Amino acid sequence: MKQFREIVGYLLGGLMFVGLMPTLMWLAAGRPALWPVGTIRAMAGALLMLGGLALSVWTIVYMRRRGDGNPMDAFGHEVAPRTKHLMTDGPYRINRNPMLSGTLVYLAGVAVWLWKWQAVVVLAVFFAIMLVQVISEERRLRRDFGDEYADYCRRTRRF
Repeated sequence: MKQFREIVGYLLGGLMFVGLMPTLMWLAAGRPALWPVGTIRAMAGALLMLGGLALSVWTIVYMRRRGDGNPMDAFGHEVAPRTKHLMTDGPYRINRNPMLSGTLVYLAGVAVWLWKWQAVVVLAVFFAIMLVQVISEERRLRRDFGDEYADYCRRTRRF
């Protein structure tokens, strides 16, 4: 059952962040043509999307191997098994939320590709909602890991 919940959690996250959010951005932007796109814009958008996805995937793999779980709660509800170890190295040396940072970079790439202000508005709303989520997760991590997490917060930026 644990493995099933993990798989479902990762699939739902992937569908939401890699599929649903770009679709919402595209719809909000008035469904602009996805091709042709200027060369510089296409390269910049693609690099951001690939870089963001790479950071997110690295974080998921690292988290699974080193943290033995997932730190994400969906506003207080466990989505996947929680990590048993505080992770402060690997992608977590970059910042305290590398998976979300990767997702935001990916979505910034989508916004560049679409090149519409409405896509940026959707990205900003998504960021605001995720910031509330991050603050909720931080409270739980402080409860779970105490001084170890407080020290990590002093050394590392949120994003």
